[in-house]
Amino acid sequence: MFFLNITEFILFGLTKDPEKQKAIFGVFLVLYLMTLLGNFIIMVTIKMSQTLGSPMYFFLFYLSFADAWFSTTTAPRLIVDSLSPQKIITYNECMTQVFAVHFFGCMEIFVLILMASDRYVAICKPLRYTTIMSQHICGILVILAWVGSCIHSSAQIFLALRLPFCGPNVIDHYFCDLQPLLKLACMDTYVINLLVVSNSGAICTVSFIVLLISYIVILYSLRNHSAEGRRKALSTCTSHFIVMVIFFGPCIFIYTRPPTTFSIDKMVSVFYTIGTPLLNPLIYTLRNAEVKNAMKKLWGIKI
Repeated sequence: MFFLNITEFILFGLTKDPEKQKAIFGVFLVLYLMTLLGNFIIMVTIKMSQTLGSPMYFFLFYLSFADAWFSTTTAPRLIVDSLSPQKIITYNECMTQVFAVHFFGCMEIFVLILMASDRYVAICKPLRYTTIMSQHICGILVILAWVGSCIHSSAQIFLALRLPFCGPNVIDHYFCDLQPLLKLACMDTYVINLLVVSNSGAICTVSFIVLLISYIVILYSLRNHSAEGRRKALSTCTSHFIVMVIFFGPCIFIYTRPPTTFSIDKMVSVFYTIGTPLLNPLIYTLRNAEVKNAMKKLWGIKI
């Protein structure tokens, strides 16, 4: 069967209303700059501070790194396209964006798991904490997270590259992802959608369940700690749990269902691709006294 070789796509965006597009430009430009600034401050604070040398902040550095890049994979194009009459993206740019979104999104998932593991060891196995979570082991775990993210995103791009496109070429989204691309493919996409659900959907769901169980175990083990120890541990775990819910909730909604389009899909995607990377720095600074104190010393900021 002959298929027309599509060399570019047109992104529909969030809306076609000119006035709303101007508002989108202003709002998301501010949100994106705040995201970059917040995550940059956290990364520099952790690197420069002598008091934030524990594994938890080592992993927090990479979470902020993943957040900054995860937001960068979608926000700049959304901002620029909001002022463009034709939101054209080439085929190669689209495939690159699919890879980048899944790479940094998966990286964030794995780092959240590492942070939960660190809290589990610190609270449930305190006497062996320095041995289990040594600097060498933490470095290996981060490398494994990078490798795992690369494998996942490579699988996604492999599926995307197998899709034939013969028109139309309008993607009903503000960035390239497999779900909207499946709707444009000139083939039966049932099997590929199953592979997407078993890949992205399984990673999101299984990771969420693993994290949920780990925090339940942590909370159960806190019954033997002192009141001050429980308060500090609960404060840290609450921050991690909030981040987990606001990230995995939208991901599970998007990637664990049949190829059906809902009107709120775009707003859900906005929340986890742009909103979550913005909220993470706020959650980890406003609820963490050690980070706030380190920022005061390094930046002279009164938080």
